[in-house]
Amino acid sequence: MSVFKSRGVILKAQDFKENDKLIWIFTEKLGKVSAVVKGARKSRSKYLPITLNFCFSEYVLFKGKSMFILNEGQIIESFQDFLNDLDILTYASYLSELIDISMVEGESNRDLFREFVSTFYLMKNKVGDLEILARAFELKLLRYTGYGLNLDYCAKCKKRISSSNYISYKYYGCLCQECEKEGGRKISPASYSTLNYLNKLPLGKVHRVSLNANVKREIYEILSEFISNDFAKKPKSLEILNLLKKE
Repeated sequence: MSVFKSRGVILKAQDFKENDKLIWIFTEKLGKVSAVVKGARKSRSKYLPITLNFCFSEYVLFKGKSMFILNEGQIIESFQDFLNDLDILTYASYLSELIDISMVEGESNRDLFREFVSTFYLMKNKVGDLEILARAFELKLLRYTGYGLNLDYCAKCKKRISSSNYISYKYYGCLCQECEKEGGRKISPASYSTLNYLNKLPLGKVHRVSLNANVKREIYEILSEFISNDFAKKPKSLEILNLLKKE
């Protein structure tokens, strides 16, 4: 039986056989993995705190014949404060959902793991606008899963551009004035500049960015379309929050 030790964040958990839990962890070394936690559903289980959603811990995992078994864990940051704020809770759930739908089990992605944990800490400390932070993370997610957007050069003819009024889902980026517009939608100059800026900006500096409601809505729609096209499932968490805000 192989033993693995890695930092990781709990993405989701569900009841398993008898008193056991099945959890999905986004780990630094192993990528996304699922693991059985024996006895985790017992009221006094030592595993309860380290198997809560969003918990960031150092985990020890045993690899059995068919799946991982969680043996122990040491909490680094529980992030349970997220439960006290509906907006933060929803965005944390959304980011976890993005990781879950974008990552294949057992495929390491340390760069994305680092960005994911950094975003959680920024949310915990309430640094910056949640919507803008989520858009910046989405751009990082697309980049580190192989779907990065081409915004400095025309995605079709590769000519360098400094502005664009069209973004193509087919070509994964913006098109120049000369190229035929296909497989996408019009984009305002402000949204093009915002996407290009956020695409290069470290997450720790996103709090400096301020956007009006129109640009927020436009880049949300654009990035949502890319995510829906690129991954097997469409995340639902933000849709629920948007519905609540309309009521």
